[in-house]
Amino acid sequence: MANLQDICRLFSEVMRFIYLRTYTIMAHFTHIIFDLDGTLTDNTQGIINSLKYSLEKMHIDDYPENLLDGFIGPPLQWGFSQLFGLNERDTKLAVEYFREYYSESGWHQNVPYDGVLEMIAELDHLGKRMYIATSKLEKYALKIMQHFEMDRYIAQLKGADYNGKKATKPQIISSLITSQQLTSTKEIVMIGDTLFDIEGGKENGLSTIAVGYGFGKEEELKNADPDYFVEDVEELFDILSA
Repeated sequence: MANLQDICRLFSEVMRFIYLRTYTIMAHFTHIIFDLDGTLTDNTQGIINSLKYSLEKMHIDDYPENLLDGFIGPPLQWGFSQLFGLNERDTKLAVEYFREYYSESGWHQNVPYDGVLEMIAELDHLGKRMYIATSKLEKYALKIMQHFEMDRYIAQLKGADYNGKKATKPQIISSLITSQQLTSTKEIVMIGDTLFDIEGGKENGLSTIAVGYGFGKEEELKNADPDYFVEDVEELFDILSA
């Protein structure tokens, strides 16, 4: 006789099958916009090391290390001002120190999530148009994309500009849509691991998918009411390949 654990596992698999069948029938995305950090690649080590370097240069050392996790996803300016309370001048200086380390070492302390490279190759084969919209400084994001040869499949990448004036996710997504001469529609989907990605997609009139394997908090992501929430790259591919 099956025990309770086996029954729960079976129930979970049945519900996952129903979920995927329901949403893959409903969804058909012609254009796909990915976030980068926490969605396609895991750059935790590079970002954390760059932050530690920056904070050391700013003579800031009294902070809980888990506070640094809040920097992964949002613009750097937001992190230094909101999480550390720095004024505009000090925020600008902290960002400069961060980029000093990141430009040399941090950008390549990075790895794609399991299955990501295979996923985008297959989506390209299926005729999907793919883009990246990231709050990372654009020149570093381009380096990462090219390093992992994602540029073979990504039609365009848009990142933050150097002075941070166009660094919010809604602005970056809007700039990408304008550059590609696209019309905002639910057939375009924004995919990301943070609240900023979901809000950015919604503000631009796009469909949204929140991924649970990145750096965002599951409860916060679900409260943002994305169109879909996925636990792993396999589930994401199932929806995008419809």
